[in-house]
Amino acid sequence: MSPTETQDILSEDTTPASDNDSTRLVPVAESIRYRKRAQSAEKKIESLTEQLAEAKAQTAELSGQLSDIQTEQKLMRQLAVAGAVDLETAVLIAKAKMQGKDDADVTGMIEQLKKEKQYLFTAGNSGQAQTKTAGAKDRVTNSQTLLERAAKKAATTGNRTDLHEYLKLRRNFL
Repeated sequence: MSPTETQDILSEDTTPASDNDSTRLVPVAESIRYRKRAQSAEKKIESLTEQLAEAKAQTAELSGQLSDIQTEQKLMRQLAVAGAVDLETAVLIAKAKMQGKDDADVTGMIEQLKKEKQYLFTAGNSGQAQTKTAGAKDRVTNSQTLLERAAKKAATTGNRTDLHEYLKLRRNFL
């Protein structure tokens, strides 16, 4: 006789006989198998619960990072519109001031920053674009006047040499 069979016999012998035989005895091997399945299911539940907690923590961390990035972008846009000369410095100062406050007003923060740190912003209107620097003068205007003079001279005199001079100038400038 094997040990499981003796356990089956013992478990059947030790149970009191009742008049209600509708309850059936479960063999010991099967009950052990059920218990192992239940224990493995409980372990799976624990591991899945841990994974869920980790996922929730990661989600909370990522949502915090996203809100920080959105706030920084909003600050950058509004500081650029306000005419910040050094955008990175202005953003860092504004973020440092907003760090203690949960719901800080961005436009109010920019106005306060303009008052306190005027050197970070342009002196003129905030809506104006910067003007161009003086570049090289156009030679086209001088050449056109020279070309126009030669054309007028050739037309008024009717001389072939004047016409030839005009055509040379025209070939060089056009």
